[in-house]
Amino acid sequence: MRYLLILLIFISYSSAKCQDLSNKKINGYRGIWFQLNQKYEHGDKYSGALSTYTAKHVPLAIYSKEVNKTFFVYGGTTAENAKYLLCMIGEFDHKTGMVSKPTVVYDKKGVDDPHDNPSLLIDKEGFIWVFVSGRGKERLGFKYKSKKRYSIDAFIQVTEEEMTYPQPWYTDYGFFHFFTKYTGIRQLYYETSKDGKVWTEDKLLAAIPVNKGENSGHYQTSNLFNGKVVGTFFNRHPNGVVDGRTDLYYVQSKDFGNTWTTIDAIPLTLPIKEQANPARIIDYAGQNKNVYMKDMNFDANGNPACLYIRSNGHTPGPKSAPYEWCVTLWNGTSWSTTVVTTSDHNYDMGSLYISKDNWSIVGPTEKGPQAWGVGGEIAIWQSTNNGETWKKTKKVTKNSKRSHSYVRRPVNYKDPFSFFWSDGHSHDFSKSELYFGNFKGKKWKLPYYMQEDYEKPKKVK
Repeated sequence: MRYLLILLIFISYSSAKCQDLSNKKINGYRGIWFQLNQKYEHGDKYSGALSTYTAKHVPLAIYSKEVNKTFFVYGGTTAENAKYLLCMIGEFDHKTGMVSKPTVVYDKKGVDDPHDNPSLLIDKEGFIWVFVSGRGKERLGFKYKSKKRYSIDAFIQVTEEEMTYPQPWYTDYGFFHFFTKYTGIRQLYYETSKDGKVWTEDKLLAAIPVNKGENSGHYQTSNLFNGKVVGTFFNRHPNGVVDGRTDLYYVQSKDFGNTWTTIDAIPLTLPIKEQANPARIIDYAGQNKNVYMKDMNFDANGNPACLYIRSNGHTPGPKSAPYEWCVTLWNGTSWSTTVVTTSDHNYDMGSLYISKDNWSIVGPTEKGPQAWGVGGEIAIWQSTNNGETWKKTKKVTKNSKRSHSYVRRPVNYKDPFSFFWSDGHSHDFSKSELYFGNFKGKKWKLPYYMQEDYEKPKKVK
């Protein structure tokens, strides 16, 4: 009898694990916790609250004035003690101040890796698109479209393809998508579509080896300006070695990817394969510096700026310090770089905001409860002279038990959902909760468990 009971429990557990939760509502906002399992003296290469990971997934949130809601995606999980990745979407109603129960767009069926987290796009008709990242050819990626306009209740799969680090943008010409494929090692591609259903062939954007026959690799962060200009900053992985990531490049297109230029209109031939080419802004390899991409934005004149961390190596701890938060910007005639502040990890991540008279950075720049780990306490930094100098103006979090990480910027953000992030222990498996905040330093926690279909987030002191 005892063995029969054990067997029934096992069958019940296995059945729950095998159940596909796609298009199901979840009773609360529970973030994924993850570690890479590359151990060093001062901890894992990176681990912690990674529900809004990676910096190469862009965008993760979009405000829609048509319905006065902010839609946002993240990597969730099934329970507090679980590492079962769910590609989630939620919505915040600015009129009511409530969030809906989140929807599982895609159940990753046991995968625990937030490299598979989703990105977001809303088309001109109001349909919501979720681009679910894969991991090379090992796990393919997917494009999903909402069944109804401005609704997160149900999604339909449109494509299945090799697609990692999706960065979709809806332009005046249609859908534009930057992404990565594991050809070489990590090479940059793009594709376009008029309707989201029929896409061009994947077009290789950048594949820079050091020497002929060597592998190539890149990470990028991109953005859209004025509906027409797509731009991307990217680094280079010498011989495909991701831990040697270095250098800084910028390219842009004004005609839906038909032609590409540098910021000062020098034509470029794709794919970019030369280490020293007109698109390279800074030769960081010559300075023995690592470069970790975070965010990019445009000013009102279409001048691009990039936020990244510059360090002395990939290992966590004092050996790779200082971890410098840098902004490299085009001022209309030349590139310049300023150091905003320092933190204590390569994978600390924040977002760059640019308005007419004010530039801001929101991120975990302050020392957190777990030293030499991902995240920390969140602060707001501001510049009133177009990014030349920076001053810390507010501390968003303090005296936290868990570190806050991966602070993300919604497209066309609206107060109070000006940025959002999650928390978690930097080194040890823990619960992970999600938050959003505004530039007044106020913050709210999304409900970890929900009884109703819509509930108000809890304001945090």
